[in-house]
Amino acid sequence: MRLVGAVLAVMVLVPGAAVGQQSPIEGTWRVDAKLDTRGGPREVVIRPDSSATWGKETSRWRLADKRIWIAIGGEWEIYELKVGKTELVLSGGDLQKPITLKRVGPPTPLPDGAKVPPDPDTDT
Repeated sequence: MRLVGAVLAVMVLVPGAAVGQQSPIEGTWRVDAKLDTRGGPREVVIRPDSSATWGKETSRWRLADKRIWIAIGGEWEIYELKVGKTELVLSGGDLQKPITLKRVGPPTPLPDGAKVPPDPDTDT
Protein backbone atom coordinates (compact mmCIF):
# COMPACT_ATOMS: atom_id res chain seq x y z
CA MET A 1 0.00 0.00 0.00
CA ARG A 2 2.93 2.34 0.64
CA LEU A 3 4.10 2.14 -2.99
CA VAL A 4 0.56 2.88 -4.06
CA GLY A 5 0.62 6.00 -1.90
CA ALA A 6 3.98 6.99 -3.31
CA VAL A 7 2.88 6.61 -6.88
CA LEU A 8 -0.19 8.71 -6.17
CA ALA A 9 1.88 11.24 -4.36
CA VAL A 10 3.98 11.77 -7.42
CA MET A 11 0.94 12.75 -9.29
CA VAL A 12 -0.52 15.11 -6.80
CA LEU A 13 1.67 17.98 -5.74
CA VAL A 14 3.49 20.33 -8.06
CA PRO A 15 3.97 23.92 -6.97
CA GLY A 16 3.81 26.87 -9.29
CA ALA A 17 0.71 26.20 -11.37
CA ALA A 18 -1.24 29.38 -11.86
CA VAL A 19 -4.93 29.54 -11.08
CA GLY A 20 -6.90 28.42 -14.13
CA GLN A 21 -3.93 26.62 -15.67
CA GLN A 22 -3.46 22.88 -15.86
CA SER A 23 -1.11 21.53 -13.21
CA PRO A 24 1.98 19.86 -14.69
CA ILE A 25 1.09 16.69 -12.79
CA GLU A 26 -2.34 16.24 -14.37
CA GLY A 27 -2.41 13.35 -16.79
CA THR A 28 -2.03 9.61 -17.09
CA TRP A 29 1.33 8.33 -15.84
CA ARG A 30 2.90 4.89 -16.09
CA VAL A 31 5.69 3.14 -14.20
CA ASP A 32 8.32 1.43 -16.36
CA ALA A 33 7.39 -2.21 -16.99
CA LYS A 34 10.78 -3.33 -15.63
CA LEU A 35 10.24 -1.71 -12.23
CA ASP A 36 9.06 -3.99 -9.43
CA THR A 37 6.05 -2.23 -7.93
CA ARG A 38 5.46 -5.06 -5.45
CA GLY A 39 1.89 -5.45 -6.62
CA GLY A 40 1.30 -1.70 -6.66
CA PRO A 41 -0.18 0.26 -9.56
CA ARG A 42 1.57 0.51 -12.90
CA GLU A 43 -0.62 3.39 -14.09
CA VAL A 44 -2.04 6.41 -12.27
CA VAL A 45 -4.46 9.07 -13.49
CA ILE A 46 -4.16 12.51 -11.85
CA ARG A 47 -7.10 14.86 -12.43
CA PRO A 48 -7.70 18.59 -11.90
CA ASP A 49 -10.49 17.83 -9.38
CA SER A 50 -7.78 16.65 -6.89
CA SER A 51 -8.55 12.99 -7.53
CA ALA A 52 -6.07 10.32 -8.56
CA THR A 53 -7.02 6.80 -9.59
CA TRP A 54 -5.04 3.60 -9.90
CA GLY A 55 -6.88 0.36 -10.53
CA LYS A 56 -10.16 0.60 -8.62
CA GLU A 57 -8.75 2.92 -5.95
CA THR A 58 -9.33 6.67 -5.89
CA SER A 59 -7.48 9.10 -3.65
CA ARG A 60 -7.17 12.87 -3.12
CA TRP A 61 -3.97 14.80 -3.81
CA ARG A 62 -2.48 18.14 -2.85
CA LEU A 63 0.74 19.96 -3.86
CA ALA A 64 2.82 22.04 -1.46
CA ASP A 65 6.46 23.15 -1.42
CA LYS A 66 7.76 20.64 -4.02
CA ARG A 67 5.93 17.86 -2.21
CA ILE A 68 2.91 15.84 -3.07
CA TRP A 69 0.46 14.84 -0.39
CA ILE A 70 -1.76 11.83 -1.02
CA ALA A 71 -4.74 11.04 1.22
CA ILE A 72 -4.70 7.31 1.94
CA GLY A 73 -6.73 5.74 4.71
CA GLY A 74 -7.73 9.13 6.12
CA GLU A 75 -4.12 10.36 6.49
CA TRP A 76 -1.67 12.22 4.27
CA GLU A 77 1.36 10.43 2.85
CA ILE A 78 3.98 13.05 1.86
CA TYR A 79 6.66 12.66 -0.84
CA GLU A 80 9.28 14.85 -2.51
CA LEU A 81 8.35 15.57 -6.13
CA LYS A 82 10.23 16.53 -9.30
CA VAL A 83 8.19 17.13 -12.44
CA GLY A 84 9.37 17.39 -16.02
CA LYS A 85 7.43 17.55 -19.28
CA THR A 86 7.31 13.78 -19.63
CA GLU A 87 8.26 12.35 -16.26
CA LEU A 88 7.57 12.55 -12.53
CA VAL A 89 10.04 11.46 -9.89
CA LEU A 90 8.79 10.68 -6.40
CA SER A 91 11.10 10.11 -3.43
CA GLY A 92 11.21 10.18 0.34
CA GLY A 93 8.28 9.30 2.54
CA ASP A 94 8.09 5.54 2.87
CA LEU A 95 10.00 4.87 -0.38
CA GLN A 96 13.36 3.12 -0.18
CA LYS A 97 14.41 4.64 -3.51
CA PRO A 98 12.97 7.18 -5.97
CA ILE A 99 10.31 6.06 -8.45
CA THR A 100 9.91 7.53 -11.95
CA LEU A 101 6.67 7.65 -13.94
CA LYS A 102 6.32 8.61 -17.61
CA ARG A 103 3.43 10.66 -19.00
CA VAL A 104 1.38 8.55 -21.43
CA GLY A 105 -1.60 10.86 -21.99
CA PRO A 106 -4.15 13.27 -20.57
CA PRO A 107 -6.23 12.45 -17.49
CA THR A 108 -9.34 10.38 -18.03
CA PRO A 109 -12.61 11.29 -16.28
CA LEU A 110 -13.34 10.01 -12.78
CA PRO A 111 -14.98 6.57 -13.17
CA ASP A 112 -18.77 6.45 -12.76
CA GLY A 113 -19.71 6.07 -9.12
CA ALA A 114 -16.21 6.90 -7.83
CA LYS A 115 -15.94 9.68 -5.28
CA VAL A 116 -12.97 11.77 -4.23
CA PRO A 117 -12.14 10.83 -0.62
CA PRO A 118 -12.48 13.58 2.00
CA ASP A 119 -9.58 15.88 2.81
CA PRO A 120 -8.14 14.56 6.11
CA ASP A 121 -7.56 18.15 7.29
CA THR A 122 -11.00 19.65 6.62
CA ASP A 123 -13.63 17.04 5.78
CA THR A 124 -15.38 14.88 8.31
